[in-house]
Amino acid sequence: MKILEGFIRISLFAVLVIGLWIVPDIAMSHCDTMEGPVVVTAKAALEKGDVTPVLKWVRKDDEKEIRELFKKTLIVRGKGKEAQELADMYFFETLVRIHRAGEGAPYTGLKSEPAEPIIAAADKALESGSADVLIKHVTEAVAKGIRERFTRTAESKKHADESIEAGREFVEAYVEFTHYVERLHMDAMSHGAHHAEAPEMKAGEPHHH
Repeated sequence: MKILEGFIRISLFAVLVIGLWIVPDIAMSHCDTMEGPVVVTAKAALEKGDVTPVLKWVRKDDEKEIRELFKKTLIVRGKGKEAQELADMYFFETLVRIHRAGEGAPYTGLKSEPAEPIIAAADKALESGSADVLIKHVTEAVAKGIRERFTRTAESKKHADESIEAGREFVEAYVEFTHYVERLHMDAMSHGAHHAEAPEMKAGEPHHH
């Protein structure tokens, strides 16, 4: 048990160091929501008439296109509420599409649903200036995941040689357990990769134990 406790502590520390993005797809999808940081920044920029804050979300090569579209959007916004809504939405769509293209991520349109709880917690941590609550939330979730898989694997191992079926149950539990901790370790070693660089395990891809 002491060995397991030590492993959990090391795993949690490694995961937290890289920014706590345990599930890359969730982080990716946050950028294309109306409540995500890209659109929130764009809304504030349009209200102030200053494109500068928006430019950090795109690559330097895309800066000219965004600057020009921003100017056109400001002009159209002055033609009435309906025109403003349409112009704003077009700007948001274009900005997010270009942002995600720069990260090598697909774009399927802006979504209206709120961010996943863990992403909202990450944003809240940044706003508050403290990661304590976020760390507690993530470490508890990871610890629970490791413990559940470890317990199932350890228990099935005791009966693995009693029958072929029991052996297969152990192998199934073992594979799930080792792949789970392997994914945690891969995320921890990725050093905060961008969307397209985040390591993934594809279905059918061979694994090493």
